[in-house]
Amino acid sequence: MASTFSHPVVALAVGAVFTEEQLPRRYWVLGAACTLLPDIDELGKLVGIKYGDMLGHRGLTHSLLFAATAALVIGLQISARNPSISKACLVSYLFLCTVSHGLLDALTAEGLGVAFFAPFSSRRYFFPWRPLPVSPIGRIGVFTPRGAALLLQEFQRIWLPSLGTALIACLIRQITIRRRR
Repeated sequence: MASTFSHPVVALAVGAVFTEEQLPRRYWVLGAACTLLPDIDELGKLVGIKYGDMLGHRGLTHSLLFAATAALVIGLQISARNPSISKACLVSYLFLCTVSHGLLDALTAEGLGVAFFAPFSSRRYFFPWRPLPVSPIGRIGVFTPRGAALLLQEFQRIWLPSLGTALIACLIRQITIRRRR
């Protein structure tokens, strides 16, 4: 899996695609939290749930259904408190943020894969191209020399593409605004 530092970077890139009128930046923090939400399955270890189980790591909480459900529940709760926010925009953003976690995990070089279609299928998937090393989770290991090397790889393979996406989105927005004038 990518580190807890890199998952939220994707939310910022996705947030940049949404215009300020559709989604205020304060909701980007919520999106960043949603990128980390699938790893709530790590708590299962405390009660004896095994990695390969449906409720284990990269199981149900990494599925498309979980991402959609979480986005709906959180998005509708937030938009009910702020009717000026587009429900569809907020739910879409939160879905993309939550599902991005499993997509990044499917790019890692180790593990059992991601149960994208749980609970309907227990099959786990990886992408054919798996450039990301597995980052240490729940340990201080990310602050070791090996952890620093992993973060450098994540910077190159997650942060830079995310920054590029955000810059392209901003550039397209600026060009579109200028053409309207």
